[in-house]
Amino acid sequence: MRKCVRDSVVVITGASSGIGRAAAIAFARRGARVVIAARNASALEEVAAECASVGARALAVPTDVRDECSVRALARAAIDVFGRIDVWVNNAAVFLYARADEAPYETYRQVIETNLLGYVHGVRAVLPCFRAQGAGVLINNVSALGKFGAPTMSAYVISKFGILGLASCLRQELAGTPDIHVCTLLPASVDTPIYQHAGNYTGRAVQPIRPTVDPERVAAAMVSLAERPRRDTYVGVAGRITAAAFVAFPALTERLLAAYTTRATFLDRAAPHTDGNIFFPMKHWTGVTGGWRASSGVAALLDTARAFAGLALEVPAAVAERLKPR
Repeated sequence: MRKCVRDSVVVITGASSGIGRAAAIAFARRGARVVIAARNASALEEVAAECASVGARALAVPTDVRDECSVRALARAAIDVFGRIDVWVNNAAVFLYARADEAPYETYRQVIETNLLGYVHGVRAVLPCFRAQGAGVLINNVSALGKFGAPTMSAYVISKFGILGLASCLRQELAGTPDIHVCTLLPASVDTPIYQHAGNYTGRAVQPIRPTVDPERVAAAMVSLAERPRRDTYVGVAGRITAAAFVAFPALTERLLAAYTTRATFLDRAAPHTDGNIFFPMKHWTGVTGGWRASSGVAALLDTARAFAGLALEVPAAVAERLKPR
């Protein structure tokens, strides 16, 4: 049954930029009351003002999702002000480019704590509310990288694989409460500032793998899940196709993706080692987009064609290697 978002209370973590900021605005435009959370208090106030400009009530609650007490306080603030929570969007995430054996350990660990334990903290904060109400929608923004790996992205991928496992367990634990829904969102590369915010210990400048998806498309998918909850929703064809290829041809797909990802991610210029926003929020790049998107529909189609052409270039060598006598 389709639910009405208008007047719903929606909590969104990681709402100071990127997908979270786009989602806050999208829910606000549909008449929801939004509770927005992130570490960057000044950016949150900007988002709250933008939500208010379209007629929505918005509450900004500075929150570090690594701290379970902080996330529980976020849930209490939402209930104290609005009386309930109808939708909880786990969205806060940080990114790191580094080989698994070369990343500073504390940086690597913080990515997993933010992305995975941050979602666990959200679950532990909101589920008691959902159980008391007998209803609620939990939306976990997972990324297509929850379905397959990629070189130099292992900390992020580990966290996303873990969130899928968490969601599966929750669905089983909530089997007796059919009006509490657990949804996973699986977008491909999205044009957000997460790449400008990313930690990077590779020594080379990076970019998202093309084609990139507009963050507004991901936000629209979140609203759609709140209205009509489903188990898994992909945004962007590239993630869906790659995930299917991993199921059908795991070894071959890993080889192809390793070669293509390396070529598509790294630019021909050096970059200093940095922790990005992994430990502390950045003052810059707090908008919805990161400036990566194609400038026109034709350009987007070209990006998609180049992506699949790039994979095709890797096929002959990978197949030849696979057919070598052992």
